Amino acid sequence: MVTARAATATEELRSSVRPRLARSVITLIILAVAAVLALGVGAAVGSVTIDWHDLVSFVISGHAHDPTTTVLLGEIRMPRVITAGAVGAGLAISGLLMQTLFANPLADPYVLGVSSGASLGVALVTLGTGTFTSGFVTLVGGGRFAIVVAAATGSAAVLLLILVIGRWVRSVITLLIIGVMLSSAIGAITSLLLAFADPDRLQRYVMWGLGSFSGVTRGDLAVLLPLIIGPVIISGLLARSLNAMLLGELYARSMGVRAALVRTVAMILAAVIAGTVTAYCGPIAFLGMAVPHLARLVIGSSDHRVLMPATIGMGVITSSICSVIAQLPGDNAVLPINVTSALIGAPVVIMVLLRSRRLSAGAV
Repeated sequence: MVTARAATATEELRSSVRPRLARSVITLIILAVAAVLALGVGAAVGSVTIDWHDLVSFVISGHAHDPTTTVLLGEIRMPRVITAGAVGAGLAISGLLMQTLFANPLADPYVLGVSSGASLGVALVTLGTGTFTSGFVTLVGGGRFAIVVAAATGSAAVLLLILVIGRWVRSVITLLIIGVMLSSAIGAITSLLLAFADPDRLQRYVMWGLGSFSGVTRGDLAVLLPLIIGPVIISGLLARSLNAMLLGELYARSMGVRAALVRTVAMILAAVIAGTVTAYCGPIAFLGMAVPHLARLVIGSSDHRVLMPATIGMGVITSSICSVIAQLPGDNAVLPINVTSALIGAPVVIMVLLRSRRLSAGAV
């Protein structure tokens, strides 16, 4: 009798899981197709619209029917499109890691102050006039490469400091507050540099801070892609542990999860992605915060085994849409990415705040 009931319960459980699994698989396939289409639209649309036949021919053979189109796609459009897709996927995954780790729906990839460290590094190079700035520019070379190195150095310094502090801090909430305070302190130093900056240098810094996918070259992709795709792949290995941590570190430890190790690895992965994106594209706002919520809404699950691929697909789609809008099809003007990402991300964050009863009630 008991065996029959157990068998019946098991069969009912399996019958309820199968439709959810099938629905998740179908949703992921739709997201993958939509992501490919979004990348294609990003490559075809711009100041000059490219025919789909030329685009498909370039993807298959590396050459379009028109030599001019081949150069346009190879040197400008494709690096921008690949950058947009990689950045969207990377920031989305790092945002998901931070939201799970800190159990905070408003956490984003920059919550630990990595972006502030990058901004300070760029400010020192672009706004400074002292011996240190001159020596740094002389050592690494001027131009955009100096900005990339400065941003990466600033991000790495903040990450190292957070990891050192994290060895003595067991509470993720305390670490979150420390990250916010550290970001505020670094931001204050950057603001001080801005207050006394030369107007021409200030304009250069402001343009960097608005964000852009267009500045990434084919040579840059050789560095940018591994530093984003690598952490994204490693993040997938943490899916089961992150599922356990949804109920808190104490529960995760009771399930045999090495919570401290998972926390450290997740922070490193998120910081590497955020630091890389900031170095090459500037601080891209809202994508890391908003996209994971869009993915949860679409996939209908908090299981990281399906939520992570959904987040990647939604990140590619959202970032590509932002890039297309920024290019103002048919016009030579280009909008900063942070303008378009804010237009998409801000309503999503507001929706999350309105739907969250805990946040509406003032709970933490």
